[in-house]
Amino acid sequence: MGILVQKFGGTSVASVEKMNEVCNIIEQYKKKGNDLVIVVSAMGRKGEPYATDTLINLCTNVNKKTKKRELDLIMSCGEIISGTILTSMLEGRGIPAVFLTGMQAGVITTKVFSNSKIKEINPTRIQRELDEGKVVVIAGFQGGTEDGEVTTLGRGGSDTSAVAIGKALGCETVQIYTDVDGIMTADPRIEPSAKILDYCDYEEVFQMAEKGAKVIHPRAVELAKNGDIVLEIKNTLNPTCKGTRIGLTRCVVGDYEDFQSRFMTSVAHKDNIAQVKVRSSEELFSKILNEMEEKYINLDMINFFTEEKAFALDQNNISIVEKILQKYDVKYDIRRQCAKVTLIGSKVTETPGVIAKVVRALSKAGITLLQSSDSYTSLTCLVKEEDMIETVHAIHKEFSNQ
Repeated sequence: MGILVQKFGGTSVASVEKMNEVCNIIEQYKKKGNDLVIVVSAMGRKGEPYATDTLINLCTNVNKKTKKRELDLIMSCGEIISGTILTSMLEGRGIPAVFLTGMQAGVITTKVFSNSKIKEINPTRIQRELDEGKVVVIAGFQGGTEDGEVTTLGRGGSDTSAVAIGKALGCETVQIYTDVDGIMTADPRIEPSAKILDYCDYEEVFQMAEKGAKVIHPRAVELAKNGDIVLEIKNTLNPTCKGTRIGLTRCVVGDYEDFQSRFMTSVAHKDNIAQVKVRSSEELFSKILNEMEEKYINLDMINFFTEEKAFALDQNNISIVEKILQKYDVKYDIRRQCAKVTLIGSKVTETPGVIAKVVRALSKAGITLLQSSDSYTSLTCLVKEEDMIETVHAIHKEFSNQ
C-alpha cells in the first residue's frame, strides 16, 4: 500500500498509557500492509519531566546564558526518549521496529541553532529499514549539519520533520495525530459551538497557523503544498474519526458544493500582541522598518494614516523596537496587552460588507476595534487582550451560518 508517515505530538506520547494507544494505531495500519514511518515529539507539555521546556530549564537554571548549541543538544533528548520508549513497546508486541535520531534518518539542516531549516533529507537509511520490514520511528524536531552538529527546527518542528520526511519518501499522505478530532472553526476551549472541518485547502490552514490557531506549523503546510502531500489531522484517542483533510481542492473535498458555499473556515486568535503608532515621515519610517527587518522582528497589520503609521507585533519584541524608535528620535505610542482575532475563509475579501458586519458585531458586544487589516483569505481585528474571547464569540456567531 506504499509508505505512510504518521506524526504523534507531545500529548499523544505523554505517558505509557497514551503510547499504548499509539501502538494500537500503528498495529492496525501495519496489518493493512502499510510501510510505516513514525515521527514523534517529546513527551508531554510544559512542566512534565521530559517535555522540551523542562529540559531547557535544566540548563538555564544553572546558567541563564547557556549557548544555543548546548540547548539544542539537551532539547533533542526529549524526542530521543519518547522515540526509544515507543520503539521498545512496539518490539514488545512483536512488531519489528527501529529508532533513528534526526541525523541518523538523514535530516540535514542549516547551522542555525534552535531554529534550523531543513536543507535536504537523504532517505537511504529509512528506506533500508523499511525494506527489512521494520516500523521506522524517527525523532522529530531535529536534524544535523553536514559537519555533525545536532540542531533543532524551532517550535512546531516535529510537524515540519514529518512532512519533509514524507516528501523525501514520495508519500501521498502524512497523518498528524493530536488530542482533538480535527481542525475546528475556532478553538473549542473558548468557543463551545466550534465545529470540525472535514477539509481545508493549504492557504486556509496556513493562514490559521500564522494567525494563532495551534493546528499545524506553517512551515509544514508550505512543505506539504510544495510536495502536493495531503495532510490528515486525526485524534490519537479517537482514531476512527476521519478528522480533517488538508490539500488541493481536487484531492480532499468530498462535497464540492458544500465547499463552494462555505464562507467561514475558522476564527483564529493570538494574544501577547502590542500595537505601535509612530509619527514620522514616510522616508524615516522606511528606515525604521528596514532596521526592524535586520533584527528579524516580524510586523503585522501595517497601516498608513495621514498623521501616523500603526503596526502590531509580538509583545516580547517591544524593548528592541523601542530602542530603534528612540534612535531615530520619533514620537510613538505603544499599547500593550492586545490580541489579534482573525476571520479566515476563501471568500472573505471578495464578499461585500464583511468589515461592516464585523464592526456591528463587535459594537453590539461592547468591544472596541483598535485596528484591522485584510488579505486575500482573511480579515484580522486588533482588540484589547481582555476582549479577545468575546471577540472570537462575536465573529464566530456572526459568520458561522453563512
